[in-house]
Amino acid sequence: QVQLVESGGGLVQAGGSLRLSCAASGRTFSDYVMGWFRQAPGKDGEFVAAISWSSGRTSYADSVKDRFTISRDNAKNTVYLQMNSLKPEDTAVYYCAARRGIQLIFIFRGYDYRGQGTQVTVSS
Repeated sequence: QVQLVESGGGLVQAGGSLRLSCAASGRTFSDYVMGWFRQAPGKDGEFVAAISWSSGRTSYADSVKDRFTISRDNAKNTVYLQMNSLKPEDTAVYYCAARRGIQLIFIFRGYDYRGQGTQVTVSS
């Protein structure tokens, strides 16, 4: 049973930083792609970033490029999202997601598993 558990969300002022973690368990993820998505109230899930577990190849939404960094720690089976220069519009519930394969995709429903989400609130 695959489990994804996010942590690290919270309240931060604009311009601040947070690091989200996603602890993955239940299988080996060497042939998986891991993604971060976010959903604000009343809006659809939005792609944030993705990483191939095997190659380390990454992709980012234009809205977070140069501010956010996705990475993984193979030994800890954990994926991170370092978020810098946060803006009020980054406020959302952030979800970690996993899908088997090597292709980085940007649609939330294209992922097989997702975590419970962690709230990020950026005050102005």
